[in-house]
Amino acid sequence: MSAWLPTAPCTPQACVEALAAVRARAVPRAVLRLGAVLLLLLAGIALTPFGARIPPSLVRRWCRWIVRAAGVRVRITGAAAPTGGLLLVANHISWLDIPLLAAVRPARMLAKTEVRHWPVAGVLAARGKTLFIDRDRLRALPDTVARIAGALREGAAVAAFPEGSTWCGRAQGTFRRAVFQAALDAGVPVQPVRIGYRLGGGTATAPAYVGEDTLLASLWRVATSRGLIAEVEVRAPIPPGGSPDRRALARAAQQPETAAPAWTHTVLVA
Repeated sequence: MSAWLPTAPCTPQACVEALAAVRARAVPRAVLRLGAVLLLLLAGIALTPFGARIPPSLVRRWCRWIVRAAGVRVRITGAAAPTGGLLLVANHISWLDIPLLAAVRPARMLAKTEVRHWPVAGVLAARGKTLFIDRDRLRALPDTVARIAGALREGAAVAAFPEGSTWCGRAQGTFRRAVFQAALDAGVPVQPVRIGYRLGGGTATAPAYVGEDTLLASLWRVATSRGLIAEVEVRAPIPPGGSPDRRALARAAQQPETAAPAWTHTVLVA
């Protein structure tokens, strides 16, 4: 790994709640959940050729179904502008963050190149026009920023996790500045989104996908858990020109919410 890449101190051993012994009757339920997630992903791959004709509302619903199929309830507060160029930015905890962010507004995801090789989900990401970034090549960063700005100018929404690494949910990293330059160059608003997971009234780290954790281990933790809730808070958009430079824009996007969302306020529970 390159020395310039952001890293989080979170590890499965130190930060993720250890699973209690999985009862025998919980295993069939977990297998059914993972099977349902797989079927939904395969359905998404099959429908990608018709992507332009699928209503965004159906895509958002499908994304919530994926999270719900894994056994996680979804609560979304606030809404993003339905059309026009928009940079969606969120903190990063889990692989669940990806469908959750798309449930706010379908968008072209910015993802590390490794995601392209994930089973099933990698195929869906590639067909979904994901913007892949090679994090080991610092020299490729300006070209990536230019591609993001180009997509934004064309009126697309682009979703990114500017921390550059996953965190456990009890701690959070600093938003990296590069992706915000694309929003400045394209002259589009930035929509901050806050994602969190709760269990029994407290913060849950079981969904976290951190450190040397494997995707399979994270999937199994989620599928065998009970009572997990994903909370997604869509915060007020930062308009073009609202910050003088990318450093200030990144800082503003990560600050706690101080104003009510400018768009319609909704609460969706799945």
